[in-house]
This record gives sequence, structure tokens and C-alpha cells, in this order.
Amino acid sequence: MDLKSSAFAAAAMMPQQYTCDGQNISPPLAWTDVPDHTKSFAIICDDPEAPIGTWVHWVIFNLPAELRALPEHVPAQKTLPNGAKQGVNDFRKIGYGGPCPSSGEHRYYFKLYALDARLDLKAGATKMKLLQAMAGHIVAESILTGMYKRN
Repeated sequence: MDLKSSAFAAAAMMPQQYTCDGQNISPPLAWTDVPDHTKSFAIICDDPEAPIGTWVHWVIFNLPAELRALPEHVPAQKTLPNGAKQGVNDFRKIGYGGPCPSSGEHRYYFKLYALDARLDLKAGATKMKLLQAMAGHIVAESILTGMYKRN
């Protein structure tokens, strides 16, 4: 699979609007080359360079198999109109929480997973619960890295 954003190139700086210094909204994402037997998608966004360990910015799962993109500013609600569910991030909120590094430049990994099942997992799940539920069901994955440094 190939995961991209129209808002920033791979390994490039993320625009401020997608961070805590801006509107703090999720960036647009799009993907191609999906395996035929995909039943759902999940996305995890995290920052492995946070001072206290990997910081989770977004957990979203049970995205429909026919979906090939997410628009900018996915609403911060537990269940979306398309049936997808969002988990809790490390800001202890549902939905997306943008980059907000305390110092230096950080990498933000948007990880897309194609799954061979829809997950029996409740909205509000943590990254760890999602990873456990996805075990044995990942058929493909792709990573888009964005960078951010506060002024």
C-alpha cells in the first residue's frame, strides 16, 4: 500500500494547522494499492521521540474497506458516520491530537493497516488494545512520516 497526504510530502514538515500551534486538525490522507481481501483499515499516528516514550496522537479503526481517503479534520467523535471508531490518544481525548513537541524536531508516523476483518473493539480503545485486536489480521501496512518543530 502507499499512504500519502496532499498537505505534506513524506519526511517533510507538517503544516502548522495540523498541530497544537494551529487548528489541531487531522491532515488529509489517501492510500492506494490495497490488497483485494481487505475488510477494514486502521490508522495509528504516534511520535517515537517524545521524552516519556512513544506518544500516541491518533487511533482510528474499522474504516470501511472501500475507503481510500480521509478528509482533513476528521471530527473528534467516538463513531463516525461511515462506522469507523476512534480511540483515545495520549492527550486522553477521542480522535486526533496534533504534534506538540516540547523541544526539537520530531517525527510523526501515520501508520495505515489493511486488515482481513472488522475488529470487535469498542470506540475509545487505546493503541495497545488496537494492536492486540489487529494481531493476526494485518494483511498490509504503510507508513507516512511527517516532521514538526515548534518555533
